Amino acid sequence: MQTNQQAEHFDVVIVGAGLSGVGAGYHLQRKCPDKRFVILEGRDCIGGTWDLFRYPGIRSDSDMFTLGYSFKPWTAPKAIADGPSILKYVRETATENGIDKKIRFRHKVRRASWSTKDSRWTVEAEQLSGEGAVETVRFTCNFLFMCSGYYRYEDGYTPDFSGSDDFKGQIVHPQKWPAALDYAGKRVVVIGSGATAVTLVPEMAKTAGHVTMLQRSPTYVVARPAQDQLAIKLRRRLGSRIAYHLIRWRNVLFSMYFFQLSRRQPERVKKLILGGVRMALGADYDVLTHFNPRYNPWDQRLCLVPDGDLFKSIREKRASVVTSEIDRFTEHGILLKDGSELEADIIVTATGLVLQVLGGMEVSVDGSKVDFAKALNYKGMMYSDVPNLASAFGYTNASWTLKCDLTCEYVCRLINYMDRHGYKQCVPHNVDPTVQEMPALDFTSGYVQRAIAKMPKQGSKRPWRLYQNYALDIVALRFGKVNDGVMRYS
Repeated sequence: MQTNQQAEHFDVVIVGAGLSGVGAGYHLQRKCPDKRFVILEGRDCIGGTWDLFRYPGIRSDSDMFTLGYSFKPWTAPKAIADGPSILKYVRETATENGIDKKIRFRHKVRRASWSTKDSRWTVEAEQLSGEGAVETVRFTCNFLFMCSGYYRYEDGYTPDFSGSDDFKGQIVHPQKWPAALDYAGKRVVVIGSGATAVTLVPEMAKTAGHVTMLQRSPTYVVARPAQDQLAIKLRRRLGSRIAYHLIRWRNVLFSMYFFQLSRRQPERVKKLILGGVRMALGADYDVLTHFNPRYNPWDQRLCLVPDGDLFKSIREKRASVVTSEIDRFTEHGILLKDGSELEADIIVTATGLVLQVLGGMEVSVDGSKVDFAKALNYKGMMYSDVPNLASAFGYTNASWTLKCDLTCEYVCRLINYMDRHGYKQCVPHNVDPTVQEMPALDFTSGYVQRAIAKMPKQGSKRPWRLYQNYALDIVALRFGKVNDGVMRYS
């Protein structure tokens, strides 16, 4: 591995050219027009998640009126959009605003070190050349903005299934979907019950011989129209921009109401959701076994199925759900702990993601390595005692982009505030001994619980508390004080 010693300097380095990174570039250009920035992207294209995942039926699990950017109306017919449409939207945004010209592809950021003496970050990235050679390149910046997502891109999570080597068919993880996989007429078992599984099953069932969704425990599944008829009518009457913002706010307010109702009256919401499933599958279907989770609504994310496609494939006998635990893989499929065997030609392990902090980047401040598991999360975007660094992290109970848009706005306010007052450094620092540490994510999902010990903590009160509430965050991030007594400037 070669090393290029000459460091290129920018005011801001953005890491990641996905949905968040492109949004960050737009906000910086608009609100901090005199700042030079670069976007470092480890892969060779724009899109992040929406380019990485190529499995059949890949789509959003949030409506595009809230997953779309605040500054670029979503105009496609489908509100619950497919992956290629979202990817096109992100790339269009980058091209229309010249952000694509600021991206350095094949730059995988490995480490960043802060120098208080110099008031700057030194960022090291591995640059992959066309011939496969790797060169370490360095950048320096005054502010580091991490938009690298929340999970490991290289590999998803797959449990250690006993006997997996015995299986004669093909085992596939959705994060590494083979482009040439032919499942037409074949028996497919999809292991999992989350958003990926409920997307894959109805899509594969269109051509597969039969698809079985094998789940250890159920998830709440809610059907929703793929197209928003009110949005379509408002577009015709009011134009794209006004209609977009009206529907955006309607969806935001409804999702906030539904989340609060789930917290306050979980049994009522549970009854409502299960009633919808019964209507979709009929009185004879065993809803209590296959769609009745052991947890309350919104203790984990709800799964959206556009136009009830999952239920339709089950009604038509092209797909089925089995709720049981795996004993082991066999030569011809999966042996369950109840003694039955599911025969399969293809097994899809839709078993989740591997969460990681800041894209797995190693961070040090003045020579000391930062342990993010001991850091407090400030306003959902910065970290205690880590200077001039922010990260884009969306909501767990609403659209990712709603929070990322607010984060970008706040970072721009922060940078402009520092310029006006001649500050070089800003660092959140807790001096309140009554602030108690709490897990950053109040979610029981497996992928969260596996990683929670390594994640930064949240505090018991503002500005360290994550309320997962868009309205509160608008007040705090768009209109709240930048100099709040917790952020230290120098």
